Amino acid sequence: MDNHILHLNSSSRIDGSVTRDISARLVEHLQQQTTASVHRRDLAAGIDFIDENWVGANFTDPEQRSDEQKAALKFSDELVSELQAASHIVIASPVYNFSVPAVVKAWVDQVARARVTFRYTENGPEGLLKGKKAYLVVASGGVPLGSEMDYATRYLRHILGFMGIDDVTLVNANELGQAANEQSDIGKELAAIAAGGPA
Repeated sequence: MDNHILHLNSSSRIDGSVTRDISARLVEHLQQQTTASVHRRDLAAGIDFIDENWVGANFTDPEQRSDEQKAALKFSDELVSELQAASHIVIASPVYNFSVPAVVKAWVDQVARARVTFRYTENGPEGLLKGKKAYLVVASGGVPLGSEMDYATRYLRHILGFMGIDDVTLVNANELGQAANEQSDIGKELAAIAAGGPA
């Protein structure tokens, strides 16, 4: 697989967003170390929610789908293709009300598809997106990351693992953002994270 980064933003804030800033810097370091190309998608710009037509199309055998059903899955197919093509996935997400923004959940619903990104076997579900590296760049405000109140990162780790992406690094955007505001050089820390060092 060629090195290719999928960079997903989800913060409703454009200016002053810590997750947008820190994730952009991380992507720059990943590019320098992996000579990867980058595809950026801003989930906050809009993600369709799945509906009855989508569900019906998804559960129809691909060879039996009507033109209408194919159209219902077109956007989902596009999002899945972006994920399949990526060697590295950077998901920038604030914590809203203890969990992920609604647009992140909408993205998950579009890409978590049986027989496409995971499958059911006699030994249980199996993820089909193996061999990828993911980074969760999360700003949680008053919710300590990794605590019992942090449903966001646990959910993201679980759903990524369900699709076969088990190599996940959590990047605490709160701490890095605060250091940046204090004029500290966070470049070395981000470079270490990009190289596989401690988050």
